[in-house]
Amino acid sequence: MLNGLMKNNSWFPTMFDDFFNTDFMPRANSTAPAVNVKESEKAYTMELAAPGIKKEYCRVGINDEGNLTIAIENKQEHKHEDSHRHYLRREFSYSNYEQNYILPDDVVRDKISAKVEDGILTITMPKTEPKEKVTKAIEVS
Repeated sequence: MLNGLMKNNSWFPTMFDDFFNTDFMPRANSTAPAVNVKESEKAYTMELAAPGIKKEYCRVGINDEGNLTIAIENKQEHKHEDSHRHYLRREFSYSNYEQNYILPDDVVRDKISAKVEDGILTITMPKTEPKEKVTKAIEVS
């Protein structure tokens, strides 16, 4: 619903539309993790749900265009052995996710941090300090 609201209302700030709407960007496969984005006074926080994910499988960075890049490679192997029949079965699960996100201008790119905990990749993107607005009359000569 929110994504539709952002696409259909021209008054919605384009910075947030660009940040949240990534439909035009290709994905490594169609099974993308669920993503939550929160905003506070001091930071944006992005959470990606990836059950069973380990930090070794995650890459987070800033590309040449200044965009946030997230790549997750998840490999799992399940073995089932039956010694009575000399039967061995292995089930491999392999999934890839890679996405670029356009960041708002107020993100301090060199202070972005990421952590994995309980199957959630959390990326914290601190905001710049708000600048004071300067108003003054300028004498015309």
